[in-house]
Amino acid sequence: MFTGIVACTLPVANIEKKHQLYRFSFQFPESLLVGLTLGASVAINGACLTVTAIEGDVVSFDAMMETLRITNLVNLNVGDQVNLERAARFGDEIGGHLLSGHIHAMAEVIATESPENNKKVTFKVPTELQDYLFEKGYVALNGVSLTLSELNQDSFSVYFIPETLRVTTFGQVEVGDQVNLEVDSQTQAVVDTVKRINVKKQYTDKANR
Repeated sequence: MFTGIVACTLPVANIEKKHQLYRFSFQFPESLLVGLTLGASVAINGACLTVTAIEGDVVSFDAMMETLRITNLVNLNVGDQVNLERAARFGDEIGGHLLSGHIHAMAEVIATESPENNKKVTFKVPTELQDYLFEKGYVALNGVSLTLSELNQDSFSVYFIPETLRVTTFGQVEVGDQVNLEVDSQTQAVVDTVKRINVKKQYTDKANR
């Protein structure tokens, strides 16, 4: 599990591309290497990846075909910056909200504004996720825990404070960029449960006619 509080950004040090499998390598700072072992989970742009190799301070992760299909990791190049978060441990402060690191879809940046000491970014809503987005609800974008400030039928907006812009890649985000989106799991569970109850009720009503 993750909390959506990004530890830092890191540049991609190397990408080894195989058929339907990419291996991404990063040079980790000493603080992030403490306790890190093979098989550990790390969120890269919000996508939960498994540590597959540790060679000194160089840490590598494999991304399989499904991860490449549904996330923006497939578009990364050497030198590109990514958001990084180590997995949460029992006793850690939950500063954001609980995340699984399982990306649901990508959202496209369609507008950016820069009010004083703020940045507003507007995203196109993936059609299949519209029911899970609510104003003032939680969403994770490239692994960053955020609150939806504005929601329209086909778009939503979030605001970034200077500190978030400093420690994440959103300081450089531009129109046309694709970001990884994970909806809030509790919201998803409630919405899906209500949908199932309504479907069951409709089926029962028809059977009783």
